[in-house]
Amino acid sequence: MADVDVNREIVAAPRVADYVVDADVHVTPPPTMWADYLSPEFRPFAPTVESDGEFDYVVFEGNRRKINLMASQAGRSGKEYKNQGRLSDQRQGGWMAPQRLLDMDRDGMDKAIIFGGGPLATSHYELYLDSYDAYNRWCADFCSADPKRLYAAAFIPMVEVPQAVTMLKAAKERGAVAVNIPAFPQSPNKFTKKDSQFQALTGDAEGNRQYRDAEFDPFWAAAVDLDMAITFHLGARVSRFQDKVNFLPDIAMGKPAMLEMVGIMLYGGVFDRFPKLRIGLIESGVGWIPWAAHYMDRTWEMQRYWTECKILNPPSFYFDQNVYASFISDPIGVELRGHPGGRNIMWSSDYPHSETTFPHSHRVIEENFRGVPRAERDWIIAGCAEKFFGLG
Repeated sequence: MADVDVNREIVAAPRVADYVVDADVHVTPPPTMWADYLSPEFRPFAPTVESDGEFDYVVFEGNRRKINLMASQAGRSGKEYKNQGRLSDQRQGGWMAPQRLLDMDRDGMDKAIIFGGGPLATSHYELYLDSYDAYNRWCADFCSADPKRLYAAAFIPMVEVPQAVTMLKAAKERGAVAVNIPAFPQSPNKFTKKDSQFQALTGDAEGNRQYRDAEFDPFWAAAVDLDMAITFHLGARVSRFQDKVNFLPDIAMGKPAMLEMVGIMLYGGVFDRFPKLRIGLIESGVGWIPWAAHYMDRTWEMQRYWTECKILNPPSFYFDQNVYASFISDPIGVELRGHPGGRNIMWSSDYPHSETTFPHSHRVIEENFRGVPRAERDWIIAGCAEKFFGLG
């Protein structure tokens, strides 16, 4: 099959809604940006790019790997997907803010929350930690192209709580509206180059530390004081993105797996201690959440005495008060929006990832919201995200 011009003009679906806040989009920073944004002492170690014409390669820490394109499929149909290629095979809106704004105009997106992006997949621990800050500064610059339409979600490690609080405050000062943290605290003693990037999303599910522990209360307190949303993008399950056999079963299982960290925080009393804390399950889908809220209510009522669970309210209360979630296409979740657990849901396009609705997002909105009253539709495609991310 001949390759396609991924940046070609595409006729978008016409608008069906006047105002849309896209709760989850992504950037694909070019590997060359690290040399500009890392701290000066780490810039000599930054990745470089080589090309042989058919492929571009990232050269880093003695390895030379082909550019992976799974995170940048916008502009291709499903039959045109390709996993490896050149930087020019990526849609420019992934890293060029003016092109992103044009693509938002084409797709009928008024505002967007920008996720990453980082950190580096490195065996050098100090470089790894520095790359979080480098990415966050790059993303802040990206969003500065139009601060009324582009809003950053900073990525921070959860290794040392004081460090996390410091980075949370820095993110707020740069204008970020959320910070994304791994599903579980990270364990430095398990740090490896192979797992370093996914540790930023999953953390260490088998570690001795959990977010219910009092150790993390200063972080939750800072998030509340700063009115910052906390997001998770994965649970403990990592999809094998380059494995044709396992990718499809993996990607489905990654959605409900995000319930685990909610349960740990909820039953651990975090939301009783911090009732104004907002957490978001991003790219989780939402149809499974009302079931989870109902099931957790029932099992808590039956099992709370012998387990000595001291939470003050049924689990569904905390889903409606503290837990938000985003979806791309989930008409079942929309149908269940009135049930406990189904009320704080947000729509997203996932641009430019492989599940993106671009450039036909309004067609997907129309399909997901047939028969839904306009006020309820507008809450899900705009109002809920504005509340969660504090857009005002």
